[in-house]
Amino acid sequence: MGDLLAIARRARSLTQAQLGEMVNVSQVAINRYEAGERQPDAATVAALAGALGVTEELLRHGDRFRGALGVEAHMRRQKSTKTSQWRRVEALLNLTRVHASFLFEDVSIDAEHRLPTFDPEYTRPEDAARMVCAQWRLPMGPVTNLTRWLESAGCLVVEKDFGTQRIDGASQWVSDHPVILVNQSAPTDRKRLTLAHELGHLALHTDDPHEEMEAQANAFAAEFLMPEGEIRPEVRHLELGTLVDLKREWGVSMQALLERAYRMGQVSAAQRASILKALNARGWKTQEPGSSSLPAEHPQLQKHIGEALTAKGLSDVEIARLAGYANPGDCLFRPSGSHLRAV
Repeated sequence: MGDLLAIARRARSLTQAQLGEMVNVSQVAINRYEAGERQPDAATVAALAGALGVTEELLRHGDRFRGALGVEAHMRRQKSTKTSQWRRVEALLNLTRVHASFLFEDVSIDAEHRLPTFDPEYTRPEDAARMVCAQWRLPMGPVTNLTRWLESAGCLVVEKDFGTQRIDGASQWVSDHPVILVNQSAPTDRKRLTLAHELGHLALHTDDPHEEMEAQANAFAAEFLMPEGEIRPEVRHLELGTLVDLKREWGVSMQALLERAYRMGQVSAAQRASILKALNARGWKTQEPGSSSLPAEHPQLQKHIGEALTAKGLSDVEIARLAGYANPGDCLFRPSGSHLRAV
């Protein structure tokens, strides 16, 4: 129970003292519960579950997730991010994984595609991106609705309020299903790059973390969203107007396009610096034009699961309990119009 209790508390931005006050026990007791040095009695378990918005069953069976929860999340964040902020987002991801794992014990998803994995020691990130595109049979040109493609491979994409702009996303596997959390306040172009970045982590980094991981995920995302063989002719003569048009076409930021052109040798270092200076002078480095006009991508898989379970006769309360939520209103898997096949 200890690991799960700590994760659920951090996901709700509670200190041990605050949680203890909510359930009428001391901070020392909460610390011992989380460390596994002491087990709470039945009444305290019920109080803890209520305070954290999870079911007692989920807390009591927390030990089954211990191995998975010991794995650090892949996270796309700025170096200046406060520790408390990324720890909370990591906890949010892990708690989402626990809820999904709890549900997937009773429900399996018949995904159209699968997400292949590769050993980066033997497979270049760019090659891995091309192979994922080939296996998913993506059409040539810009990737339309990346979220939909991820969900077709059984990936649970969840938008959350991270409480900061310094973190873009996080990801990890749960059983056979990958989970990606993305910052709901980010513009569409940034979300898409984050999703492709996290897809790179999921495809390439199933083993121990290493210092090349972020660079590899960036290379994967660049090739996945902006394939060199297709975009190279379009970035030969870059200027601000060209970048705005390319952003609308490819659904990625102007800065990502500029960086892609630079990495491919289509833009010199001096040209790159000049364009960045022009972007900064217009305030476009922090808020680019055209982001709001890009088609929004909204995750649907969790709602599709809820709809499929409703069609099988389950109520909102029953679905929430299957996933370990105390309050049906908090459940990710609330029903919505969809046609997913749950078996």
